[in-house]
Amino acid sequence: MRRLALALICAVGALCGVSSEGFARSPAQQQPAPAPAFDPFGALFGGGFAPQTSDGRPQAVAVPREIVAFDAKYAPGTVIIATNERRLYYTLGNGQAIRYGVGVGRPGFEWAGTRYISHKREWPDWTPPAQMLRRRPDLPRHMVGGLSNPLGARAMYLSGTLYRIHGSNEPWTIGQAVSSGCIRMTNDDVVDLYSRVKVGTRVVVTR
Repeated sequence: MRRLALALICAVGALCGVSSEGFARSPAQQQPAPAPAFDPFGALFGGGFAPQTSDGRPQAVAVPREIVAFDAKYAPGTVIIATNERRLYYTLGNGQAIRYGVGVGRPGFEWAGTRYISHKREWPDWTPPAQMLRRRPDLPRHMVGGLSNPLGARAMYLSGTLYRIHGSNEPWTIGQAVSSGCIRMTNDDVVDLYSRVKVGTRVVVTR
């Protein structure tokens, strides 16, 4: 009887050991959550570690494009960039405008004034200006257009400045003050705005 009891105790212990070992080796418990992916362009242009979705894709900030009520003093077809709001408005007339989320100049790179769109480019190349290269000599001297280019899918160049309204390969920066003075949009939004504006469109930047 005593031997039978000892045998039962050993059997239960063995089963518990197997069960515990199985739980200890469970992938959900053993594998740590993946670290956020380091984005080299984020480090150069204001990001760094990009927020990730569950499948590892960059997480865009939800800033919906929508039609809103807007001051009727601006003529239809005017672009107004409210840097304090981090929003861009394209006026439609009748007191309405399309509102987009944008990224704006970081502290020390803010600006305001009235400009015009001097030219437009689809999937533009990027050549960092001399001022930027002096600050960051490690930057590439030239990049062809494409998905990895910091100017994104479209660029609208602002007269008399080095600034542009452009797309971005860093959608998580939209709604933040991170640029060197350019106005960033998601690629989807910049394509939409690009289809609406013309060379000569008035652009008013406010602070």
